[in-house]
Amino acid sequence: MKKLTKLEAVLWSIAFPGFPQLLAGEWVKGLLLVGLEIFINLLSHFNEGIMLSFLGKTKKAAEIVDYQWLMFYPCLYMFSMWDAYKMASNEKEKYAYFPFVFSAYTVTLGLIYSPKVYVGSAFLGPIFTPMFFLLPGLAAGFLLRILLLHFQKN
Repeated sequence: MKKLTKLEAVLWSIAFPGFPQLLAGEWVKGLLLVGLEIFINLLSHFNEGIMLSFLGKTKKAAEIVDYQWLMFYPCLYMFSMWDAYKMASNEKEKYAYFPFVFSAYTVTLGLIYSPKVYVGSAFLGPIFTPMFFLLPGLAAGFLLRILLLHFQKN
């Protein structure tokens, strides 16, 4: 059983949901998250969509991904990161989950709107659009957390 730092836990979770939990010895939770990641990834054709998107074939990526399965991915991904962060934290941090929750929501919205999002004539597709929608989710989550912490002190 390894004690992870918060940064290490989040970075391992970004690499593969469930890895930090496995590293920390939380076998059931870690295996469940890894299993769900593989299951959703395969059924949504996510890896093929990523590959096509990075090769500039975003329209082909939009054709092959299964949106119904891919919509589970943002929540699983962000939950895994939050759980890894919480597990690595030594103290209970108030509202630490806000950036993760808001990001899960905005990335899901990005996926929903991805068939309609163009920047100029460039179609961003089901991989890059949700990535851009991550930023407002993080910003809103951190801002709300800061505001709530500030007003609770007063």
